[in-house]
Amino acid sequence: MIRLQSVVKSYSIGKEQVDVLKGIDLHIKEGEFTAIMGPSGSGKSTLMNIVGCLDRPSSGDYYLNDHLVSQYDEKELAQVRNRSIGFVFQQFQLLPRLNALKNVELPMIYAGVKKKEREERASEALHKVGLSDRMGHLPNELSGGQKQRVAIARAIVNNPDLILADEPTGALDSKTSVQIMELFTMLNQEGTTIILVTHESEVAEYARRTVFVRDGMVMQNETTVKGGESL
Repeated sequence: MIRLQSVVKSYSIGKEQVDVLKGIDLHIKEGEFTAIMGPSGSGKSTLMNIVGCLDRPSSGDYYLNDHLVSQYDEKELAQVRNRSIGFVFQQFQLLPRLNALKNVELPMIYAGVKKKEREERASEALHKVGLSDRMGHLPNELSGGQKQRVAIARAIVNNPDLILADEPTGALDSKTSVQIMELFTMLNQEGTTIILVTHESEVAEYARRTVFVRDGMVMQNETTVKGGESL
């Protein structure tokens, strides 16, 4: 499903070129639950942005569902992001003046879905994440965990092939973090591919595979089996 070959990402700072990613090779199959771990500045968020088609590599190839992403123009990339990828962020990224239902509807508005269908699908998504009784609430009327559930409902409402979650428990307490990770586990068991960026080993343990990134390179690639051991 996801294949990166010799992916490099560089930025120019003054006259100096900084390589953030240094020849990443990574293959993630459909239906996997993968955690990407690494210290601050390791390049893991840059890697996530490339996988999510939010940024382009400076060199190397990225294939998503067997399509070479570099061949897409900006309009096609926007369609891929909207229809094939669901995003979940640490700070939720909800619009404060829209209630939960309207926030979840947003990706469908961009996809051209008609109002009645939008409302039905958004309602179903919120029910799935356990927020049927909070649909009319504004973000400032919700707890952190509830906000993240709304964000997850928004991410799944277009039935994406892939969910990218960037530090999704970073702003949550331990109990709520467990609830959110159990929700991701359920979605993965239903067949959704999930890639999770985290610096917390307790969160990464929910994934079936952990990729360790340091200094812009994949340093370690482990598959976790029951009991927390690795292969």
